Amino acid sequence: MATRFSFTIDATDGKSRTGRIDMLRGSIRTPAFMPVGTAATVKAMKPESVRATGADIILGNTYHLMLRPGAERVARLGGLHQFMNWDRPILTDSGGYQVMSLSELRKLTEEGVEFRSHLDGSKHMLTPERSMEIQRLLGSDIVMAFDECPRADQPRDVIAESMELSMRWATRSRDGFDAGGEHAARAALFGIQQGALDEDLRRVSAEKLTEIGFDGYAVGGLAVGEGQEAMFATLDFAPGMLPQDRPRYLMGVGKPDDLVGAVERGIDMFDCVLPTRSGRNGQAFTWNGPLNLRNARHAEDTGPLDERCTCPTCASYSRAYLHHLQKSGEILGAMLVTEHNLSFYQQLMQAMRDAIGEGRFAAFAADFRRDYLG
Repeated sequence: MATRFSFTIDATDGKSRTGRIDMLRGSIRTPAFMPVGTAATVKAMKPESVRATGADIILGNTYHLMLRPGAERVARLGGLHQFMNWDRPILTDSGGYQVMSLSELRKLTEEGVEFRSHLDGSKHMLTPERSMEIQRLLGSDIVMAFDECPRADQPRDVIAESMELSMRWATRSRDGFDAGGEHAARAALFGIQQGALDEDLRRVSAEKLTEIGFDGYAVGGLAVGEGQEAMFATLDFAPGMLPQDRPRYLMGVGKPDDLVGAVERGIDMFDCVLPTRSGRNGQAFTWNGPLNLRNARHAEDTGPLDERCTCPTCASYSRAYLHHLQKSGEILGAMLVTEHNLSFYQQLMQAMRDAIGEGRFAAFAADFRRDYLG
């Protein structure tokens, strides 16, 4: 029988794990990469094409969807899945990060965050309860607790205060989610660990979240400018503080070498705008590192983007043609490179799942870094 939410670990290799999350709308193979569908679309891709790359789940954005077209409107139109024609699981973020990074004139209180829309200056209030309500109206499968995400370079007392506020909001998020009736009976709720780069604060956060109890746990507050070395140093201890039997999600990460390093450290889920944003800007990810297709050296190259890639773009189009599309500003260029990048990311996730299952992840990671980082 289909289950609301379960997480099975099929194999481990060092700290890395492979398995699956089972939900009513389908299974998610882990480690999983979630393409970002900010405004109910993975940019430059049709939903069926996103699925064809191997994606089991996508991410939708609470902040953007609440402002346009509005969560109540999406609900009236049958929910986010029907609205955007994606019938598999969707994870929605809580809106907290975007409120901090995008909105103007925001005012933070114990209650929540009052802010002005970056679109039209209209005033809004986002609280843990309202974030849960918006994600319920959207029909999200994995709901994220509402939190505050401070910059990692803030003083420790500011980060500590922010973390404590996020933990109080986590309790309110749990209560708000549980009050959601039919939606709560079929969706899952993830808590978000905060504490920036500080081991003691991360431990306190993990303990409080575990006490509240969530279906999965995110490592938040990273990939906000601290750099890969500091991020990995934090991931050396942070995932291990979270329950072993629940999925661990690193939010907003990242470059292919970030993903490999994070899986090495016990992370199960990722999302990032990088493969789609780069696709629109002419950057392609390959097993031999990233390529800038605007570079003149590709102008007469009849080879594919990546010899090892099995995606439709690599099967049918040359680097020379993709270079031409990028230089000409043609929409097809963004579509084809985005399709390749998302396919490459899913091929990378599958290669990691296979390597963990076969107990050869360390060798895989070493080979990957040799080829990718040169």
